[in-house]
Amino acid sequence: MRAPSEWTRAHIISPFINGAQGFVVFLVIVVVQGQQGLRTLLEQEHMLYVILGVVGVILLASVVFVVTFFQWRVNLYRVTDSAVEQRRGLLFKQQRQARLDRLQAVDVVQPFLARIFGFAELSVEVAGGEKSGVQLKFLRLAHAEQLRNHIIHLASGTAEKPLAIDADDVGVDPVAELSPLSQSDKARAIAAQASPAREVYKVPVPRLLLSTVLTWRFILAILIPVVFVVALLVAGNATLEVVREVGIADDIAGAFTAIATAALAALGVTYSYLSRGFNFTAQVAADGIRLRHGMLDTRRQTVPPGRVQAIRLRQHLLWRRGDWWRVSINVAGYQDNQTAVSTLLPVGTRQEALEAVWLVLPDLGDPDPEGTFSAALSGKGEENDFTATPVRSAWFDPLQWRYRGTRATDRALLIRRGWLTREVFVVPHERTQSLGIRQGPLQRLLSLADVHVHSTNGPVRPVAQHMDVEDARELLEAQAERATLSRAVQTPDQWARIVGVPQGTL
Repeated sequence: MRAPSEWTRAHIISPFINGAQGFVVFLVIVVVQGQQGLRTLLEQEHMLYVILGVVGVILLASVVFVVTFFQWRVNLYRVTDSAVEQRRGLLFKQQRQARLDRLQAVDVVQPFLARIFGFAELSVEVAGGEKSGVQLKFLRLAHAEQLRNHIIHLASGTAEKPLAIDADDVGVDPVAELSPLSQSDKARAIAAQASPAREVYKVPVPRLLLSTVLTWRFILAILIPVVFVVALLVAGNATLEVVREVGIADDIAGAFTAIATAALAALGVTYSYLSRGFNFTAQVAADGIRLRHGMLDTRRQTVPPGRVQAIRLRQHLLWRRGDWWRVSINVAGYQDNQTAVSTLLPVGTRQEALEAVWLVLPDLGDPDPEGTFSAALSGKGEENDFTATPVRSAWFDPLQWRYRGTRATDRALLIRRGWLTREVFVVPHERTQSLGIRQGPLQRLLSLADVHVHSTNGPVRPVAQHMDVEDARELLEAQAERATLSRAVQTPDQWARIVGVPQGTL
């Protein structure tokens, strides 16, 4: 089967979902900003103005939906054997091409409103500059998943293999009955089935909730306003009288508003973390690592082998009792949306954290991988052949210099640091982008230097700080050589065999 190549549109309901999203935001702003005026009009029974306002809102909504409809009419896409192409633009025309040989990941994303009606956005990410991917809004969920599998199938280089798929089994998009391009839609809907997957781990909701509570941002968001109010209550009326006499009541009110705003912001960040970790499941298949997560908005993410550039394992002090870890990654191709895709494990036990690392790096290239990671996660000094920072680095880092260290195995570079918050960076040799040494004037006096291992854009920024300058130079030269050699021999097929991809799916 060849890839469909005729230009087609997303589902006809797309303009209504897109328009509704923008209109709801506008309506919330109008209600919040104009509620006092509306209350005054109602109290004074100026119903004519109220009616005119309602009519104006209806007319504005109509304009929004009409404009969105015409934008949908000129928003076309097609999938060829070599690229996913998109044409769009009502006044200013734009054509974008996502080459399949540069494919990084294909995700199925469901914003809350689209999820209610069973629709999804297909996001095709490729290696390149900013906004180099393609987003198709919106398709039926089943259609989006089939199209994702089809694109990954084409990008794998196995498109010449016949695909035994019946169009009746893939849920042909209802646009087939409403659009003049219905026949091409039917052809395009015949896509590759998802390859078999094996579940590796799933994050329990109770653990996610408890880990959310056991974070400093959540504790501060709750504690600071409470302490402020309790302090005012304990101070009593006498202190309030002094406040009035001095004339700082407005300052106190302003401080309380600022504290409440900061607390709400912290709670917003906490909710974002909770939402991204909700129902988090990791699977492994022939096309890569499959992640599913989300509360109101859901994301089905597929990261092909070799796209993860660096890994970070992190443990907060409050998580130490349960020995919980968070695993974050840098993924090539996600220049615009790293926040949503940078989590490989939101919270898990040490064993689950190691399983998450094995998904990316199934072979550490070490005869004792468990012992090496144990020394990386909770060791210090030169345990398990780590290169430790010298005693004189305590002038810069008196609390955690003992916990800093580096070690290179046959497959990856490990960087360890942290006292209150423990962190371990893992960079596969072949994913090393570039290296650099930095040395400040005070470091120069003590013969110390930092080694920066440059990665793609993302939350993981591996740096080995305050190393002995000779150790730093040796690490720089050796890592550059290891990176060159590793890039020449590593292939995705090796990854698939080691992680245990079901036979016959490659």
